[in-house]
Amino acid sequence: MDLGISGKWALVCGASRGLGLGCAQALVQEGVNVLIVARGAEALSAAGARLRADHVRAGGAQVLTVSADITSAQGRAAVFAQRADFDIVITNAAGPAPGDFRDWSQDDWQRALQANMLTPIELIKATVDGMAARGFGRIVNITSSAVKAPIDILGLSNGARSGLTGFVAGVARSPLAAKGVTINNLLPGAFDTDRLRGTMQGLAAKTGQTLDAVLQARRGAIPAKRFGNPQEFGAICAFLCSQQAAYITGQNVLADGGAFPGIL
Repeated sequence: MDLGISGKWALVCGASRGLGLGCAQALVQEGVNVLIVARGAEALSAAGARLRADHVRAGGAQVLTVSADITSAQGRAAVFAQRADFDIVITNAAGPAPGDFRDWSQDDWQRALQANMLTPIELIKATVDGMAARGFGRIVNITSSAVKAPIDILGLSNGARSGLTGFVAGVARSPLAAKGVTINNLLPGAFDTDRLRGTMQGLAAKTGQTLDAVLQARRGAIPAKRFGNPQEFGAICAFLCSQQAAYITGQNVLADGGAFPGIL
């Protein structure tokens, strides 16, 4: 299927590895020009080279990189100095560390809100009017399945991402919807990423189990009996950015192998 987005420009955050890189790969395969941003310059450079080598056809999509902290005003300024207008924006930032809410300070909460709520809102604010003026825009926020099924040790993430979810529910249904701009949240469950392994390592240390035992138990609790991979996540993201998905907005799209037991 041709998704009808070849030649568009996308900003993909947190794209040096994991789910962000999976999204960038899927978009580039569709002929989308991408600007990928992440904090780690070495990993980002490697990701850019991988995209160019594996997916960019002769005369095809461009791949730009900006090494910056997208959660800071300076980082966002560096991105928009490189390119001001985007047709597609994929917001993504590492979630805060797990822990006990009794141990979290006001500063911990502020950092979580800045990364996982306020930064996506700033990126939406910076790009959405240009999208509306051009008659096409796609914003996909990578959040978490914990928005639908909160995880006790991920309280900082639960709170910040739920705030973003509430914000998107309103703004996606504003007059922007009639101007060709869609805003959706993509909620990953257990995907095989560094983030998952870090969380599982913390759980292993807390419970005295081995990491392999914790991972096996986690896989066993998923109806699909496996973890997702970044490539299939990226394919879902690319579809939400497509011309065919123009009638989907304000939604929380859950990709979790059937783990969530509810109907809504």
